[in-house]
Amino acid sequence: MNGYTHHSVPTQFVEANGIRFAYRRFGKKEGVPLVFNQHLMGNLDSWDPAVTDGLAQGREVILFNNAGVASSTGEIPRTFSGMATNAGHFIDALGLSQVDILGFSIGSMVAQMIALQRPELVRRLILVGSGPRNGENVLLTPESQEIFGKKYINPDDFWLEGFFTPSAESMAAGRAFLKRRDARTEDRDVENTQKVAEAQLAASAEWSNQDGERFAYLRQIKQPTLVVNGKTDIIVYTINSFHLYQGLPNAQLILYPDAAHGSIYQYPELFVAHASAFLRL
Repeated sequence: MNGYTHHSVPTQFVEANGIRFAYRRFGKKEGVPLVFNQHLMGNLDSWDPAVTDGLAQGREVILFNNAGVASSTGEIPRTFSGMATNAGHFIDALGLSQVDILGFSIGSMVAQMIALQRPELVRRLILVGSGPRNGENVLLTPESQEIFGKKYINPDDFWLEGFFTPSAESMAAGRAFLKRRDARTEDRDVENTQKVAEAQLAASAEWSNQDGERFAYLRQIKQPTLVVNGKTDIIVYTINSFHLYQGLPNAQLILYPDAAHGSIYQYPELFVAHASAFLRL
């Protein structure tokens, strides 16, 4: 897929375990591919081209819709463990024996489970806007519930309020992100339905359940991990990034100033530099 960019790469499909997965694959075919796992209600067009194209300069990037999301078929599991199993089927269908995983928001919870289920498959992890199982109000904060429950005349206001801080600088970065995100005009992905949101929120609720000793499972994730967030995330409280950093055996932590859940979209060039350096180690 050399020569393609975020805006020009065609959507492809691959069958695995009875599911037809939609994906886009592009970038420099060197080293270990980087597989992106998306946030709540996200699809192939939800990623920031400044991030995907930036990372594609040094490696192959693979964007995909998990089972039942947007243009992929199948039923959406109501647990992140089930979503991780399906993600593993997708990666296997591409014939990949080792990958790096980037997970954003609920995609980061799925990424943790992929690393637990398939440790031989995952070389390195990047967890963005993330939290551990039974963390501090992960995805179910009072602020997030207010945002999810609002009726927005302009749908973009939902993403601005959830992903960025109220400061003028952060709002300007948010509007720039939305312009980049929406610049692709051909072969756009289909929008998600309310059914997708319901299943993903059910998985988020299940993630809050205690499973043995709190955070003990993190010790089993041995892969080098980069934990990234904004200083004031109201969707997944930033304290959860500290929990991950402290609980994972081989983790680094980066917090961006005056940033929230969408920190990597507020600082795309800086994030690409940090992530690229981490992946080269």
